[in-house]
Amino acid sequence: MKPLATHRVAVAAGLALALGCGLSAQASATGPRTVSGKAQDAMTHRSVVSGAKATIAACSQKVLGVSATKEPADSKDARHLLLTVKNTGGKKCNLYRYPLVRLGNGKNTARVIKKSDPHPGVPVTLAPGKKAYAALLVNGPMDEYKAKSITLSLQSRKPGGSASKPINVPMPVKTLYANDFQRVTYWTTAPGYALDFIMSK
Repeated sequence: MKPLATHRVAVAAGLALALGCGLSAQASATGPRTVSGKAQDAMTHRSVVSGAKATIAACSQKVLGVSATKEPADSKDARHLLLTVKNTGGKKCNLYRYPLVRLGNGKNTARVIKKSDPHPGVPVTLAPGKKAYAALLVNGPMDEYKAKSITLSLQSRKPGGSASKPINVPMPVKTLYANDFQRVTYWTTAPGYALDFIMSK
């Protein structure tokens, strides 16, 4: 009887071992595929998103029409300006952060009003025929200098990079009286939103 019992125990142990190995093999075969599948899906999703963004080029002076107007239009001084750009090309393009604006022979470009960024880190995408705006405060309570030109440079996708040479903006008046208090807003598609940051100053 002992040999028979021993034989049954051995068979049962062998069966359990075989089943355990089979389950382990199945788990090891299934698990990695599931994990790697999710990882692959995530990588594919990122690639698609990145590819979609990469297809939209930065706006350049070649496709933009630019203008500057006094706000309000009947104001005697020209302290508050609305800078407008229009995509005159046939494809969408991206405007990054804010315009680099220089008035006349000023040593520095206008400093940005940081809180004016409506969607931090997100560029403004302009479809053909669409416009974007930035508001410019020309001066403040300090010594002024005469400025007879406005130039505007576009930023690239990379912070600190440039997407264009300085663009000459038509003057809304013959002479602007500027100083280092000048400020500019981020790009936006809502002109009223931009102007809200400078009209009370």
